[in-house]
Amino acid sequence: MDKISVEDKERVRLLQLVSRSKHEFKKLSIEQLRRLQQLVEKKDYSHDKKAHKSKMKLLAKINVRIYELEEGKGIWD
Repeated sequence: MDKISVEDKERVRLLQLVSRSKHEFKKLSIEQLRRLQQLVEKKDYSHDKKAHKSKMKLLAKINVRIYELEEGKGIWD
């Protein structure tokens, strides 16, 4: 049995948080978003086309949210 890494646990925790609702995603700090971005980018989903597509969509969503927070837009959403 493979041991689950600390990074995998952290990635799953953050993914569970953002998958609960759109509002939970909007509550993440820039630091949390950047960490989630790092963890998702590291994970290889090339063996699963559907999962890889979801990964790319999530990374795009994270990038947009980071941009909104850094530029001061979307604060009142």
